[in-house]
Amino acid sequence: MSMTSIEMKRKLRERFSEEHWQTHFDRDKDTFRIEWKDTEQGVTISLPGLISKWENRKEKALDEIEAHIREALRIMSEEQQLEGKENQIFPVIRSGSFPKESKAGEKLIYTDHTAETRIYYALDLGKSYKLIDENMLERENWEEQRVKEIASFNVRKLSTEMKQDDVAGNTFYFLSSKDGYDASRILNEALLEEMRANTTGELAVGVPNQDVLLFADIHNEMGYDILAQMMMQFFAEGQIPITSLPFLYEDKHLEPIFILAQKKPKRDKE
Repeated sequence: MSMTSIEMKRKLRERFSEEHWQTHFDRDKDTFRIEWKDTEQGVTISLPGLISKWENRKEKALDEIEAHIREALRIMSEEQQLEGKENQIFPVIRSGSFPKESKAGEKLIYTDHTAETRIYYALDLGKSYKLIDENMLERENWEEQRVKEIASFNVRKLSTEMKQDDVAGNTFYFLSSKDGYDASRILNEALLEEMRANTTGELAVGVPNQDVLLFADIHNEMGYDILAQMMMQFFAEGQIPITSLPFLYEDKHLEPIFILAQKKPKRDKE
């Protein structure tokens, strides 16, 4: 017999019973929220998803979610500073539908990237990070361009070590260090140019989720089919999905492509 939302609610209330927090159970939306009493900033959990994880891993699943929530609540309660933490500022890639404001209503700093993706900027805090908003810049009298330049510099310093797999005459490269900025490495123009120089077919690039950067040296139609399958799998499995569409990289430009099964994608110049 599977656990009910009411039973999961009780488990969560036991774990988040500190007097400075308050909890809410929304029966209609089937969610549970933990927030600070004074600011009402907090985290909302979808109970069906958590129950599914609990049925597979029991209390270990709750231990993990508790650790993440406690860290998120801690960060919310602290006023983060940028000054002196320049080496902790990085860009993060998100989908084009990602909110432009924080849940607290603060306008986030971002840059348009492609039709499918947008660049946000984060202050790395070790186990997690905080997206940089306009209020943080105003508080420290920082210019938006300063954040973007620092983030661009820092992402170029990250490791670019990849795994390689050859399938049906095509070569696939995978970068997945799990440091939170794998997809961000798509902003390393030197890396893209290096991959372009070392590929003999068409170069495709994918950021299906936050923890994967995928390159493909495509030589035939099967290569496109395999790429499409990989993108969908990584997109579905990622904790922070970005886009299931890959990009073709040519002339320093990323162009999203839609791949039909057994067919090479159409190009405008064709």
